[in-house]
Amino acid sequence: MSRAYGDLGVSPGITSLAMLRIAIRRLHPDTLAVRSWRHARKRYYREPLQAHAEAQVQEMTALASPKTAN
Repeated sequence: MSRAYGDLGVSPGITSLAMLRIAIRRLHPDTLAVRSWRHARKRYYREPLQAHAEAQVQEMTALASPKTAN
């Protein structure tokens, strides 16, 4: 899991767009204003999005596979 994704503290149940909006709000306005940091911001957004997609897959897998009782 990405550290940035873990720091956001979102649940896998939310949409990717909602997660992205939360990530954008967490950035300082000065960070958003610097045009030369655009590629770094894209990388920052991409990593949590990938981690969020993985968390959603893990959640779906956990829900789909029944727990066996011993």
